[in-house]
Amino acid sequence: MGEVVHSSRGTIRTSRALVLILLLVITGTASALWALKSGYPAVSWKELWRVLLNREGSDLAVTSILELRLPRIVLGFLSGAMLAISGVLMQTGLRNPLASPDLIGVSAGSSLIIAVITVFHLPVAFNLYPLFGLVGGFTGGLIVIASVYGRTDSTSIILMGTAVTAMLNGMIVWLITMGTQNDINLLYTYLMGSLTGRHWNHVQYLLPWAVIGIPAAMLFIKPLNLLRLGDEQAEALGQKVARLRLLLLVASGVMVSAVVAQCGPIGYIALLGPYLTRAILGTEDARWILPCSAAVGAVLLVTADLFAKTVFIPREVPVGLWTTMVGVPVLILMLVMRGRRRN
Repeated sequence: MGEVVHSSRGTIRTSRALVLILLLVITGTASALWALKSGYPAVSWKELWRVLLNREGSDLAVTSILELRLPRIVLGFLSGAMLAISGVLMQTGLRNPLASPDLIGVSAGSSLIIAVITVFHLPVAFNLYPLFGLVGGFTGGLIVIASVYGRTDSTSIILMGTAVTAMLNGMIVWLITMGTQNDINLLYTYLMGSLTGRHWNHVQYLLPWAVIGIPAAMLFIKPLNLLRLGDEQAEALGQKVARLRLLLLVASGVMVSAVVAQCGPIGYIALLGPYLTRAILGTEDARWILPCSAAVGAVLLVTADLFAKTVFIPREVPVGLWTTMVGVPVLILMLVMRGRRRN
């Protein structure tokens, strides 16, 4: 009887995953194509296909589509996937669905380091920004985790993460006051989290981190599932829990820092991607959650960037504001639902 129930659940989960993948393919393709078509100069669908397939069209259209819009979309897919994966690693590692780089100081720590480099014009090569951002992100996250060590309630992590993030953001504001007008303009756009003005160079700098980081994250599938059994069970099965949690924090911080270095701190994708994936699939199994969250995060960010680009044409709203507008209500809903379960 148990085998029948297990088989039935597996079939339902597989069906949900296939439906989710189909929806993501449709939504992601539609968002990408619309983003390629939108903007100046305006092009028809026929002109868009000519440019994409044969590079035929006016020089302005070809340059705009292939050198500005296309890398922006590619960067969005890569960044969204990496942020969502970082959320899964952090949430499962800390056994808390509310843990994400946005809420425990990782994103703010990375942003602070990039702000320091920008304001003081430090001679750091652009392709090394993620390494320096990792130091800041790891430090911010470590402060929060060390402060709430031994506590399991979500409220402690949220409160301490909020406090540390506020402190780091205050330091960023102080740095901005010390910069030139040009520094202020650069930092304002950067700190909002944006894909505007990104080129193939940004994709080139992020790509190695994605090519190595995403497959490497999949190696954590088995350890993540062991952690779901509880620390004692995982230890009994041979898993070094403390070391694993440190590795998960580092892996999560690496991917977040790489994205922050290229796009700024884009909030709540790391929270929304895993949350929506779990809600749709109805499982905590990392074999499903990790890859599907990556796909959900990628489509979420590209779709949000499409809204950022088109809703208030000719002005653009930084995509980080759009993801925050969606993410904050979802976070509140999660907190309310957890509170009701406890009662």
